[in-house]
Parts: sequence; C-alpha cells; structure tokens
Amino acid sequence: MLNIRKAKERGSANHGWLFTQHTFSFANYYDPHEIGFSDLLVINDDLVKPGKGFGTHPHRDMEIFSYVLDGALEHKDSIGNGSVIYPGDIQMMSAGSGILHSEFNPLPNESVHFLQIWIVPDKKGVVPRYQQAHFSDEEKRGKLRLVISPNGEESTLSVYQDIRVHVGLFDNDEKATLTLPKNRYAFAHLARGALTVNGLKLAAGDGVRIRDENALRFSDGNAAEVLIFDMRPNELPAF
Repeated sequence: MLNIRKAKERGSANHGWLFTQHTFSFANYYDPHEIGFSDLLVINDDLVKPGKGFGTHPHRDMEIFSYVLDGALEHKDSIGNGSVIYPGDIQMMSAGSGILHSEFNPLPNESVHFLQIWIVPDKKGVVPRYQQAHFSDEEKRGKLRLVISPNGEESTLSVYQDIRVHVGLFDNDEKATLTLPKNRYAFAHLARGALTVNGLKLAAGDGVRIRDENALRFSDGNAAEVLIFDMRPNELPAF
C-alpha cells in the first residue's frame, strides 16, 4: 500500500535567507497527521542563500544527516569537526549526549539546496560522533545504492537505529527493483525530477508512505533522484 504526500501539501517557511519545506511537522509548522513515520522524524528541504546559514545550536539524542543536492554546505561542531560537503556527499551526526553545530553556505554567489533528515535513535546518551562519505553518480545510476545502515556495511555511514537508506538516480528507460524484508515499512522521498514507483507517478518533493509491499519497482525516471528508507513497521517515531 502506497500513500502519497504531495510536495505542495508540505509545510513551508520563508525566512529571507532560508526557504524551507517540511514533509513532517517541524518548528512552527504542525500537522497532527504528519508527525513522522516509523523512526523517520524530519525531512526538511532547505534552500539557503549565499553566505548565510544556521548559527551554532544544540542537539541531543538524534541522528541527523544532510544530503546536498546543489551547492555546498559547511559544517562545524563542538567535537572538533569541520568540513564542506558537496553533491554526492552525505554527513551523519549522532548528537547523543549533546553536541553544538552550525551549517553555513560558504559560496559567495550560489545558493545551497540540501535535505536535512532526522532519525530517532535506538540508543540515548551515546558519545557524539560525526561521519562523512561520498557516493558517486556511477554508484547510484539506474540502481539503489545503500548509503546508511545500522552496522556500516558496504562502506555506508552507521546509524543508531534499525533503518537503511538507499539512494538512486533514474533517467529514461533505467529501471530497478528493491526487495523489502518481511514486516517492514518504507518511505520514498523524491528529491528532484519525476519517477514512477510501483505504478505511482511522483514529482519533485513528493513523499510516499509504504506498507505491506514486498518490492519497490522504479521506472520512467526524468532526472530523478530518490531516497528510500527501509524501516521498522511503526506508525510514529517513539521518543
């Protein structure tokens, strides 16, 4: 069963330096019917103007990863990490017992477009950690590349939760099938382009709650970039 969440139905806010769209309830946007799915709590689709960003702020007991679509994103944190990520890079921050960080667009003339995604962890109070990895277009072209997993298999980033994240790029006649384990939920977020999943046509920004499906079939892509979350069969995140 697939239930679509249309891009135009998302919450949004325009702060001048930041235009953001929220798949799930976040900050001043609240919808009692959209409070995450399984262990997935936040998908924010952010566009940050040149030279602007999020100042230093705290997090704890949350798995947070950033996925850059265009531009560059600079990260700094209180455990000594500092880096700039570009399209194809993913950074994962386990806030654990507490961490401070900032995110900034270091480019003088180009906005950064990125997704910030929060996952509720299965462990609290862990030592904070930071990870970063690059996944080339070739690894994702016409297939689903595993990028995040509980144990870091296949050179993926590790997450404190029973969740696996796949990313794929699809154009024209490229097709792929992702088999789901029994008794699992999934969520698909189409970051850009157009794509058909199990016969359901998606546009950029659309999300899909997926229940009781054995496999996901991807086809009819048009500059499509999709993230798939394979998750526990829970309706809402548990804090």
